Amino acid sequence: MLTGEVPNPRDPELVERLVLDLLDPELKGHALSELRKDLALLLWNSFGTIASLLQEIVVVYPALSPPTLSLPASNRVCNVLALLQCVASHPETRSHFIEARIPLYMCAFLETDSKTKQFEYLRLTSLGVIGALVKADDPKVINFLLENEFVPLCLHNMTIGSELSKTVATFITEKIVVDDAGLSYICANADRFYTVGAALATMVTSPVDQLSKRLLKHIIHCYLRMADNPRGFAALQTCLPAKLKDGTFNSCLKDDPSGRHLLQQLLVKVTSGRKGGPAHNSVGRMSWG
Repeated sequence: MLTGEVPNPRDPELVERLVLDLLDPELKGHALSELRKDLALLLWNSFGTIASLLQEIVVVYPALSPPTLSLPASNRVCNVLALLQCVASHPETRSHFIEARIPLYMCAFLETDSKTKQFEYLRLTSLGVIGALVKADDPKVINFLLENEFVPLCLHNMTIGSELSKTVATFITEKIVVDDAGLSYICANADRFYTVGAALATMVTSPVDQLSKRLLKHIIHCYLRMADNPRGFAALQTCLPAKLKDGTFNSCLKDDPSGRHLLQQLLVKVTSGRKGGPAHNSVGRMSWG
């Protein structure tokens, strides 16, 4: 493959050559950087390609702890993750991606806590793969994430990540809690609920200039949905951060009517006694022991 050739999805021969280059250790790095995001089907259906990509992930595991991962190695893995994100987001490959349990390969990256650039990139790109999955609003995706304990990984990244990582991790958490199974999971006991609440509150109580409008709206969405559960509603009477109630974010949201509406909706819901919709009967019986 000649350096500088840019793949065009309408040029099957060029694309196929790039995919085949993934199997050649000397050409793989260039192929990873050149492949476009709309190659999900070709990547998934090409013999040995996914295995080759996963091999690139596994080979850096020893550099995660102690944290010795170099920036070039991190960039290379991030290119792999970007390709896997294409597969995760494509409607024809998403289910196969889950059935093959490929998101589990990202757990080791999401568990890291080094704040160096190379590790932050690794966590952010891994979150991007999970974010691509939840955008589909597929209950099978949510169930997979719940069964494999991805919520604690999101909370970890909401706590230690950059503003962008926090935003993606909170978006994933929002998508999980919007699902009935996700809400049931988070409100199944007090420990889970308050752990999620603590992660959200930590972001809310951070300096205002560190909280983007987009992140704030994801946080408010999470609180709104948690208030749909009667136990969650009761807990939010006392644990909703004061900054959401005292006008701290008025200036942040002054040019965002939808954001102001969301915050007002949350405050009215929590203070007025209106507890949401029809899912309460089943959720309300869950133990908080």
